[in-house]
Amino acid sequence: MGVTGLCSAEDRAQAASEAGETGPRARRPLVAVIDCRVGNLRSIGTSLRRAGAEVRIATCPEDLARADAILLPGVGAFGAAMENLAAAGLVRPVLDWALADRPFLAVCVGMQLLFDESEEMGHHKGLGLVRGSVRRFGGGLKVPQMGWNTIALRPAAAGSPYRSALADGGWYYFAHSYCACAADDSAVLAVTTYGVEYASVVGRGRLLGTQFHPEKSAGAGLEILKKFVALARGEA
Repeated sequence: MGVTGLCSAEDRAQAASEAGETGPRARRPLVAVIDCRVGNLRSIGTSLRRAGAEVRIATCPEDLARADAILLPGVGAFGAAMENLAAAGLVRPVLDWALADRPFLAVCVGMQLLFDESEEMGHHKGLGLVRGSVRRFGGGLKVPQMGWNTIALRPAAAGSPYRSALADGGWYYFAHSYCACAADDSAVLAVTTYGVEYASVVGRGRLLGTQFHPEKSAGAGLEILKKFVALARGEA
């Protein structure tokens, strides 16, 4: 699963090569992947190793110790993900991490958790790091949106440390029935259209949220993970 301590030297060498690292001392930062019990940890772990990271699965606050970055994944329901995060005692540590502007990537439902609230299966409060709400696609659209779609960058992306890794008009892999409606354009780095236009990439500083799955988005997704790992390594 890409958990720290379970990667062979051969695996690490291959991942370093794929990530474009050079030299025997290329540092592989530690990324703590939050286990909300609703994510594909094996897939994201494999992709992070390919991008140049070591991976630790985090199920409690102590698992964040010595981490250089955290990743919040999610495939499933917003409410269940928030409940699992709270039960693990990880809500406050995750908020503190984000507010300290440490490298933080949130994916799919993980991105939705950054918002104030969601209407999925009732009304649920989110982390409140991005103003806005998560709503179900309407207008008779086929849901979930499942497959490839494009993103269109917004002005706020210009100041993001992730800008070079985001492909304007690029294709990424989506799988979701609810979409994020941001109330603050300064946090919207890109939008996607599926019947309606919605926020598909949000962020501030080294916090980044993507509605699509970078680990399933081929080369375009790997570029985002490489940039995330570079920031975890302390690079600009």
